[in-house]
Amino acid sequence: MQRLNREGVDQVVKHKYERAEALFYKAYLYDPSDPFTLNNLGYVSELQGQVERAAEYYRLAVQQGCEAVIDRSSDKELKGKPMMDALGTIKNMPMRINRINIYAMQLLQQNRSFDAEAVLKQTLSLDPNNPFTLNNLGIAEQATGNLEDALKYYDAAARTRSTQKVVVALDKSSRGKPISVLAAESADKLRARMAEMDIHQIRAHMFTVRGVSALNKEDWAAARSNFEQAYAADPSSAFSLNNIGYLAERDGDLETAVAYYTRARAARDAGEAVGMASRSDAEGRRLAEVALQSRQDVYQALKSRNPAPANPNEPVELIRRDGSPEPPPSEPENPTPAPSSAPLPR
Repeated sequence: MQRLNREGVDQVVKHKYERAEALFYKAYLYDPSDPFTLNNLGYVSELQGQVERAAEYYRLAVQQGCEAVIDRSSDKELKGKPMMDALGTIKNMPMRINRINIYAMQLLQQNRSFDAEAVLKQTLSLDPNNPFTLNNLGIAEQATGNLEDALKYYDAAARTRSTQKVVVALDKSSRGKPISVLAAESADKLRARMAEMDIHQIRAHMFTVRGVSALNKEDWAAARSNFEQAYAADPSSAFSLNNIGYLAERDGDLETAVAYYTRARAARDAGEAVGMASRSDAEGRRLAEVALQSRQDVYQALKSRNPAPANPNEPVELIRRDGSPEPPPSEPENPTPAPSSAPLPR
């Protein structure tokens, strides 16, 4: 068991985490209560972004208690110290910041961008120059639509010139890169994207993302306010038009909703993919497709609200917006004769 744990630690040092995990699991089969093995499994889970699983392994390791001395560790400062020092590393500031950053990335994976932003801003106060926190704040701000602040955080992370390599990342292709290099690449991509947008489009994008986030939290008033501000900032955007159509649909004004969905399909950015959405089935699809589906759904609602009469010879009953039937027209005192089917001769 000890040999397997030592070999696993060596694989961690070499950044071969899958191999390390396999070795730690073999050690676990020999003794499921060994605190070294539990701690190592927790660390590997943490590197994989499985925060809850890692916390459970750490909890089990602490319960065992151990006065043995650490023989080999990926952290040189822990070598030769009691095992309980490793289990208490959450009190160590760098490790604490690292774990909070991993938790923030888990929030981002769950599309909880605003929660991740709040967590990371608190973490930044612990170490204002931490390149990982700065870079992750850039990701969070970009996800919330605040592109200008995202660019500032990416640039700040790049300026640290840190050579520390990325281990945990939302994009697997980012793993192994120096964090400052990754931040500089993200800044360049975002800067190029913003160069194609004017200030009104940037503001509309921000309000759109905030509106969807509010909608996901069932804060209808905030969602309406943000969607209206997005439309005011950029009324020609497919996303702004689609969301104003959604407001009309929620208000029961189905004819207006159809009109906005139709305009959204023809807008300049209708071909762009939907990012954050209130419906998971819409994410990743082209906005034009989503608007078309919404328009078709509203058409069906209109048909069910105003069904065709069973007898085609009967007059169609008109329904008011409030749902009450249209009153019959009153007879005039001096009715004019109905026109014939053919024009009268002069």
